[in-house]
Amino acid sequence: MRHLLEIDDLTAEEIDRILSIATSVEAPRVLAGKGAALIFEKPSARTRNSMEMAVVQLGGHPVYIQGHEVGFDTRETVEDVTKTMACFHSVVAARVFAHSVVERMAALDLVPIVNMLSDDAHPLQALADLLTMRREFGELTGRTVAYVGDANNVARSLALGAGLSGMNFRIASPGGYGFSERDADRIVTAGVSIEVVDRPEEAVAGADVVYADTWTSMGQEAEAERRRRAFEGFQIDERLMGFASAGAIFLHCLPAHRNEEVTDAVLDGPQSRIWVQAANRMHAARGAMAWLLQEKD
Repeated sequence: MRHLLEIDDLTAEEIDRILSIATSVEAPRVLAGKGAALIFEKPSARTRNSMEMAVVQLGGHPVYIQGHEVGFDTRETVEDVTKTMACFHSVVAARVFAHSVVERMAALDLVPIVNMLSDDAHPLQALADLLTMRREFGELTGRTVAYVGDANNVARSLALGAGLSGMNFRIASPGGYGFSERDADRIVTAGVSIEVVDRPEEAVAGADVVYADTWTSMGQEAEAERRRRAFEGFQIDERLMGFASAGAIFLHCLPAHRNEEVTDAVLDGPQSRIWVQAANRMHAARGAMAWLLQEKD
């Protein structure tokens, strides 16, 4: 049984296979007549819509479940919820706060488990990012991704995915907001090398892709003002994009706090691919679930 909890659960060859399925004209009907449980402790516009439509395209029936309806470890244990879902569904996906929840679900090995986001990882976003870059550039080997901002779950998954795909990864974060020692060890263990720099200009210089995420993620709202002060000078604007290579693109996992981590001029400008990237969430999810179910069979 294969699960997708983080992007480095996959090999480079498996990532390539998933992206190939994602770009196929016809989706394999691996969920025909079957259900997919989509459990959301955290709400999301893009994740819900992309996952539901991906399940439909695979021939299945998506069931959206709010976190309070299952009550992980309050109404029932994570394990009992997973066993219940496996009675009805061929795949279970969960968007959770604690990464340990999806790890416990996968440990039962009943049906494929997909991490739709946790505090540690966002593998479906990384797959969509790689798909966007591959459609833009073709071959990814040797290309450079520059991430400017908080070294969060999105950054970790992106670093792993980019590195496994043969890309260079640079990151610039304010002091105290870089990768933790644990995350850095995970990245190195996966065989990925990253370049950590102090200034956004150093990260962006000559890059093919410039990437940003919000400075304050869901659940960190109480830190918003402190984070805004810490991230002064890390906003991506047209001046900063000018340090990137000719033909560079801008990506953002969304939602964006406009004119905070990135200006309107960049978000809506000619280098932006944020809506293509958002659309690719559906294609990447379809590819990932199709691959997992084919591996199961």
